[in-house]
Amino acid sequence: MEKRDYYPILESILFTMGKSVEIKTLAEALKLTQEEIKQILQDMAKEYSEKQRGIQLVFLEDSVQLCTKPQYYEYLIRIASRPQKQVLSDSVLETLSIVAYKQPVTRGEIERIRGVKSDHAIAKLMDYDLIEEIGRLDAPGRPVLFATTEEFLRCFGVSSVAELPQAAPEQIMEFKEEAESEIPVTV
Repeated sequence: MEKRDYYPILESILFTMGKSVEIKTLAEALKLTQEEIKQILQDMAKEYSEKQRGIQLVFLEDSVQLCTKPQYYEYLIRIASRPQKQVLSDSVLETLSIVAYKQPVTRGEIERIRGVKSDHAIAKLMDYDLIEEIGRLDAPGRPVLFATTEEFLRCFGVSSVAELPQAAPEQIMEFKEEAESEIPVTV
């Protein structure tokens, strides 16, 4: 088979699944190597961007998803009911930030950093499919470990948590000094 012969196969799989599919799974299904699948998908993505197509491939870590191009959303909204935009409170955003930068992280670690209970914020983030349970820590009580989801990556427009912005060194020093000033001094 030629490379282009795989385009409709991959397109139909990704369209039907409606969510991301691991590259490894696609390689197994088409009896190709992961590198061959990645190259075919990159060629497809290039063709989608060069031609006037309403779809695009979105790469999310080791997975790929067929999605509508953002510039055509307004036309979709005219047909479909307008999706409700979820508004995250400051406490929920703070909790999400901790999970994103410290993952995998336990509820206890989140609460130590925030200084308050985080049950509600964690529940909301799980309801919104922005974080998920990924296992348990091998420690007394076996606390649940939380990490971000692919939905988090999609919502924040990154393909990996490695792309999240990092604080500048001077900001880190400022945060450290602020935290140290809040620690009560005991004599």
